[in-house]
Amino acid sequence: MKIKIVTETGNVPSYETKGSSGMDLRAKENYVLEPKARCLVKTGLFIELPKGCEGQIRGSSGLALKNGITLANGVGTVDSDYRGEIQVILINHGTETFVINKGDRIAQLIVSKYERVEWEVTDSISETERGAGGFGSSGK
Repeated sequence: MKIKIVTETGNVPSYETKGSSGMDLRAKENYVLEPKARCLVKTGLFIELPKGCEGQIRGSSGLALKNGITLANGVGTVDSDYRGEIQVILINHGTETFVINKGDRIAQLIVSKYERVEWEVTDSISETERGAGGFGSSGK
């Protein structure tokens, strides 16, 4: 799949290994992220996703483990009709100030296809073995 991209920094998201599903996103400028604080990190990237595709922004497991830096919104979504700059909402769950330098890897972008849903209102839905069993009902 080819996707049009405009980059203000010259950086283009890239896969680190042949088996990577996510492409690294990099910071456009420097940031200082204090403990328990959030910031909106610009990437300098603008993309044109095809209809039926979305961009999923996911956190870096290395930043989370080593520094407590995660995405404040869990997973970010880039819709196919969005043309603004890709930005990443980071939060510092750590106890120390975290410095983000221009060009640092801050998150990952995964492009995936999705289906649009049409709801069919009904009076009942099918039964399953699990049924209404919720959180933790299928095991540990």
